[in-house]
Amino acid sequence: MAQDWRLFQGGDTEPHDVESWPTAPPWRRFGDDSPSRSRGRRPYLISEEDRDVVNMALHLHRPLLVTGPPGTGKSTLARAVAHELKLGEVLHWPVNSRSTLTEGLYSYDAVGRLREASLRQRAEEPTGPEPDIGDYLRLGALGTALLPGDRPRVLLIDELDKGDVDLPNDLLTVFEDGEFEIPELARLGAEKTVSVQVTGSRNRVGVTGGRVGCRIFPVVVITSNGEREFPPAFLRRCVRLDLKHPDEQQLQRIVTMHLGEEVGARAQELITHFVSLRNERELATDQLLNAVRLRASGVRVDHDVLDKLFRSLNEVDA
Repeated sequence: MAQDWRLFQGGDTEPHDVESWPTAPPWRRFGDDSPSRSRGRRPYLISEEDRDVVNMALHLHRPLLVTGPPGTGKSTLARAVAHELKLGEVLHWPVNSRSTLTEGLYSYDAVGRLREASLRQRAEEPTGPEPDIGDYLRLGALGTALLPGDRPRVLLIDELDKGDVDLPNDLLTVFEDGEFEIPELARLGAEKTVSVQVTGSRNRVGVTGGRVGCRIFPVVVITSNGEREFPPAFLRRCVRLDLKHPDEQQLQRIVTMHLGEEVGARAQELITHFVSLRNERELATDQLLNAVRLRASGVRVDHDVLDKLFRSLNEVDA
């Protein structure tokens, strides 16, 4: 293995400057050099059958429930749709065991508002205007997606199966009605308009009577790793897409799309080895891209390196 690829040596090595920092892979570039800002997003490889399922959800204005093994591009699908159809940045709601419907709709900092009011009462001469309730309200990803507009926003509800067992049922009413109420604002009166903050922007929007409702249902992509089943009533209201692992030919195209024709042409051996291992252990396409990228960077990708890169996603250290 080449010796000069190791930036870090460990031991009693003296601190040293790195004259040439490694160029990041396309999928690990940020800021102005990221693919989304400088060159557009990378193409998203999808079969004709799966593409048609996505289009069914768009035409029916129904949520798209995407299942499949890790690394099959479930979350990336939402970003591909948003990019191709020019629907703006994806609104992202990562679900965990503590997630609630209200969290997705909006958050209200009641403690912060009370603290600010208390400080103003104590001040001898309060300065500036009294903060408005809208200063303490922010629409969540789902709430922002439901704002009225001429074009839908794309909402990614990521890993819904990690959420509380009641969360899918809680979502049903919002999905069916396309609107929700903010009680803290509704109490102010039906004619009262309050300017509130939104997710993913510093902009503010006016909410009248405490109600937020869409004119066009957002493009909702819900991902699940299949950790548990969803209620039939929820499944009935979704268009379901099950993504499979890409085959060897598709992997060749994916590598070429991300790393170029020259690198892709030299990756066939690695791809074949990856596919054979994937029959024995849980692997993701990202792991193959990492191996191909390392080899293209001049690293001798031998058995030991591959053994570390191609560890099963289900492997637990003893």
